[in-house]
Order: sequence, then structure tokens, then C-alpha cells
Amino acid sequence: MNDVVIRPLRFTADVQAMRQFLETLGLAPRVEGEQGSWVDMVAGDGMVALHDAASSSTGGKHGDTRLSFEAEDIDRLRDRLVAAGHEDATTWDEAYGRVLSVTAPGGLVIWIDERSEDLYGYKLHRTPPDPRLTVAPHLSGATPDWTPFLEFLGVRQPVALDQAGDFAVRLDFRTTETLTGVAARLQAAGYSAELDGTTIHITDPDGQPVRVHG
Repeated sequence: MNDVVIRPLRFTADVQAMRQFLETLGLAPRVEGEQGSWVDMVAGDGMVALHDAASSSTGGKHGDTRLSFEAEDIDRLRDRLVAAGHEDATTWDEAYGRVLSVTAPGGLVIWIDERSEDLYGYKLHRTPPDPRLTVAPHLSGATPDWTPFLEFLGVRQPVALDQAGDFAVRLDFRTTETLTGVAARLQAAGYSAELDGTTIHITDPDGQPVRVHG
């Protein structure tokens, strides 16, 4: 099983503020850069990556969220993609590890990082995340062929597709914790959080909307 984990990538002007927000939700840091410009946050299922927007080499702007992934074996995944007709699937080495890129539906190029035990100078954390929380991003402007594409990659985490508008990624989560408990914890920490039926509506420290679904 070549487990592929979805990992929305948020570019932010304040990595620490976003990290504290995600920790309040129940995520925990796994790997972070020594200078604090990057941190991978894990949920019970799925991940969110935070990257300092000012040091982005790919043009990431404050508040932007991009779609990225992590996989156990990107060589095997590349071979499967090429065999299925994704001839542009390519792997290469970056300073932090190995990466696969491939064109997804709609012409969007996505990156899939290979999971590695070599920390490349990064700091490892072992704090467990809340097992009740799942990363479940919302994709706007996503055509229906995203569903079979994500299934082919092997992504288990739920992804909501909305065909309206331009392509965009919103940080959404699902939890088996009571939503009243989640909302109370967020409000006590000073975050704008409103419970509306089976969904909590939040504005995160970057000023972006976040949803937590029951």
C-alpha cells in the first residue's frame, strides 16, 4: 500500500500564529525548520503544512493555500501515473527531500513529497495529534474528474469538490468531537468561531475562512 496523504500548504506571514491556531483545533507539529519558516502539522488523519510567505521561492502569498501531498514511495507512484497516461510525472531531489510532480485535472501541477526518515536538518516532534480530527480540504473550481484522480493516487482523506469559481483550496476539517466543545475551545482562545448546525465557521489568523464539520 503506497499511502498518499493530502497536505494543504498554507503560505502565511505568521507561521507561529497559524501553528497555535491549528494546535487549538487539535493538530500537532511533526517536522519544522530550524528557522521557523516551515512546519508540518498532523491531524488524526491528514496534514497541513505552513510556510513563511516571505521566504517562498514559488511566489506563495500571505493567505494562499495550495494543494500538496506526501507519499511513502514516489518512484512507484510515478510509474503508476505514467502507466495510466500521466507522462509528465517526474521525480527529483530538493534540499529537503525527494519530490514528484504531475499535472492534475484542469492543468494544475501538484507536488507530492516523499516521506523520509532523514530530517535534512529539520526538527522532529513526537506530540500526538487529536485522533478525532481529519483534514478534509474544500476545492473550489474542481471538476468531477478530481474524484477518480484522487482515488487513483490513493488519497483516503475526504475532499469536498465545488465546481463554482476559480480553483482554490480552503482548509476544512472533520471531527468526531462535539462541535460545541470545539467551538468553545476556539472562542476561549480568542478565535472567531460560530457554530451553525453541523459546521463551525472560523476566521483563521491569516484572515481566511476555515470550516470544521461534525
